[in-house]
Amino acid sequence: MPTAQKETRQMSLRSTGEESSVKAPFESWGRYPLYRANVIPLHWQSDFPAVTQNLHNGILPVGLGRSYGDVGLLKDGNLLVTTGMDRIIAFDPETGLLTAEAGISLAQILDFAVPRGFFLPVTPGTKYVTLGGAIANDIHGKNHHVAGTFGCHVTEFELVRSDGTVIRCSPSQNPEFYAMTIGGLGLTGFIRWATLRLKPIVSRKIDYEGIQFHGIDEFLALTEASKEIEYTVSWVDCTSTGKNFCRGIFMQGDHSTKRAELKRSPEPKLVFPFDAPGFLLNHLSVAAFNTLFFHKQIQKRQVTLQDYEPFFYPLDKVLHWNRMYGKSGLLQFQYAIPWDLAREGTVAILKEVAKSGLASFLAVLKAFGDVPSPGVMSFPKPGITLALDFPIKPDKSFPLFERLADMTLEFGGRLYPAKDAAMTAAQFQAFYPQWQQLARFRDPMITSSFWERVTGDQPNL
Repeated sequence: MPTAQKETRQMSLRSTGEESSVKAPFESWGRYPLYRANVIPLHWQSDFPAVTQNLHNGILPVGLGRSYGDVGLLKDGNLLVTTGMDRIIAFDPETGLLTAEAGISLAQILDFAVPRGFFLPVTPGTKYVTLGGAIANDIHGKNHHVAGTFGCHVTEFELVRSDGTVIRCSPSQNPEFYAMTIGGLGLTGFIRWATLRLKPIVSRKIDYEGIQFHGIDEFLALTEASKEIEYTVSWVDCTSTGKNFCRGIFMQGDHSTKRAELKRSPEPKLVFPFDAPGFLLNHLSVAAFNTLFFHKQIQKRQVTLQDYEPFFYPLDKVLHWNRMYGKSGLLQFQYAIPWDLAREGTVAILKEVAKSGLASFLAVLKAFGDVPSPGVMSFPKPGITLALDFPIKPDKSFPLFERLADMTLEFGGRLYPAKDAAMTAAQFQAFYPQWQQLARFRDPMITSSFWERVTGDQPNL
């Protein structure tokens, strides 16, 4: 365990804002598929592997259930929920190194770190994910082009195998397990704790600029011009055609250098109260929303000082926002296509989406940089990534997703397992030929519905 740190008391921080109780079936954020499982809460590092005695049908450590598809599900198996393991173990304010149990959420880390003048080195679009989940999916954020993935900032962690073997992992100690666990979908073992290098800040504020663009070429020009800006991302209208095709808002920002009060964020108060009717999100309603959203920014450029919460986590202010997609749930499609075919591929896929008649309420377009990840199975590659959310309409959604996945493969890209519930085994194995390396490092008892779906690999019981 790391030592010689300045703060070493253990802390159990506030809840993550979402309900922490777990009910069977354990849901992914997309609420599809729905599988029943034996849900076992863990509270102490010593709980694993003790709780696995006499368990059958495999095990899978899980966190807050923010993966969209089945990467965090195990049909009729045993889900080990880690959110009770949420203690901070050590923190050094001189280096920014924080060591915490794997079940702590990024929201809890921010509660601790921000008042002390530190921030996450990489953060996704929600803070309600666990430290272990962030490592297992090697998450990325708006600053990938300068900071790489989350795994780039994890200096070490402790991995426990189901037979009780303890493996301390870092770039220099057990580097193979380190590389296979970062982005390894939680399959190599149970992460007890991890050390993350935080970044210093002097304010909660972001120097924000929003810029309207029309078309893929304007997006690419803005991307090129913003290389020195830490955070960049774009909202794109995927319903419009003709002169408005691929219009959007390019959003960029840096942490403010003007000193200001550093405090914890308030608890979210808004809750989406019910499952919306299935017809709510349709092509007409989403197209109308997109037009309003694009024109709410009256000027082509908007410059302001913005708190980090709406900049990084706009959807986190409404708990259970996934209910707006209805009881059937939602599918997310996210690709990364390399630069040589990124423009052509993005245009072709956006045209295919527009032609389908389905509409994505949340469409995010961004450039990935060339900072290499330490993870063998990491998703990002230099080029363009596009993420789309669709309400599930079985007769249309799944055929569209299969076409989009095939197109992604044709353009040399790949899909993000943490967001997937639809790619075929053949597609996955083509996207990730290194999957066989991961199979060799997989813990014999650990598996997931995703892994079994795309590889046919079963747990050794």
